[in-house]
Amino acid sequence: MLVATLIALFLSMVLILLRAFAGPSVYDRVLAVNMFGTKTVLVIAVGGYALGWTSYVDVALLYAMINFIGTIAVLRFFEATAPEQATPDESNGEPRP
Repeated sequence: MLVATLIALFLSMVLILLRAFAGPSVYDRVLAVNMFGTKTVLVIAVGGYALGWTSYVDVALLYAMINFIGTIAVLRFFEATAPEQATPDESNGEPRP
């Protein structure tokens, strides 16, 4: 049963990688990388349980925290470097400089 779970996780990881490479926007790619990290946490947890490791939960939680912080950092970076969109001025309806 654990082998079937690991195979399903790896298959979903391959599909997520395809989505990461084919994503139309940066945010789709970041979301795919975040999902890949979540699946990696699951692989660590299931694999650690299957192999009888005693600290697999600690490693999985540490990787989950790194994945979360990394995703937030990448999104903040792209938010800061994105060009600002011109918003219409209320007085004359034309974009502000």
